[in-house]
Amino acid sequence: MIQLLPAIDLLEGRCVRLRQGNYDDSTIFADDPVEMAARWRDEGAERLHLVDLDGARAGRPVNTEVVRRISEATGLPCQLGGGIRNEDSIRAALLDAGVDRVIIGTKALREPEWFREMCQKYPGQLALGLDARDSMVAVDGWLEVSGISVLELARSFLSVPLSAVIYTNIANDGMMQGIDAGTLNDFRVLASMGLPVIASGGVTTMADLAALKAISEEEPNLIGAITGRAIYEGTIRVREAIRFLRSSDS
Repeated sequence: MIQLLPAIDLLEGRCVRLRQGNYDDSTIFADDPVEMAARWRDEGAERLHLVDLDGARAGRPVNTEVVRRISEATGLPCQLGGGIRNEDSIRAALLDAGVDRVIIGTKALREPEWFREMCQKYPGQLALGLDARDSMVAVDGWLEVSGISVLELARSFLSVPLSAVIYTNIANDGMMQGIDAGTLNDFRVLASMGLPVIASGGVTTMADLAALKAISEEEPNLIGAITGRAIYEGTIRVREAIRFLRSSDS
């Protein structure tokens, strides 16, 4: 079964959404992200996806206090990404911010041996963040595209105890245009490798969720779907989407 994860992106303490990872093209959806998190919990969400956008840009966690307040207020398990690039940041996220899953992207690409070591040290608590454009990995808060493909990087971590692989197609993210066929295929391939995959970027309508659900019925390692702008603009309703994803009919 696919779990729906509402996204709360934090910028200067507010809940925002970017288009294609562009900091100059942001929309503020709430001044109080804790209140927004409680809304998604009340609508049935069982896990939240939190992104420290300030941290991603600064290369270090910035919104730790806000994340801690969200975790405490909702009582939900939360996963956090953005600027987590050393063990101190991992520990701070798990202990001080209160999340149960930490997402690492840039550092995993640049120092794969360090990432493997951290996964062994924190088994089941680290997720690999695969942010991509045209199936190529992007780093530094999506500001730079590398020469490494998503599938190549994921394949190099098959043997480590990851909690999840979170794959975001930047080109789709925040654009309200749905998930393209190529990205859907990437989700399918990643899941077929045996990796626990969470889909992100372009989850805009119930049709997108239906496409993901169909893949998960063939590849049960597709375990989650993150959605952001769609739930804030109302093209996906959290309660309805969760009911659909839990149902046995396609």
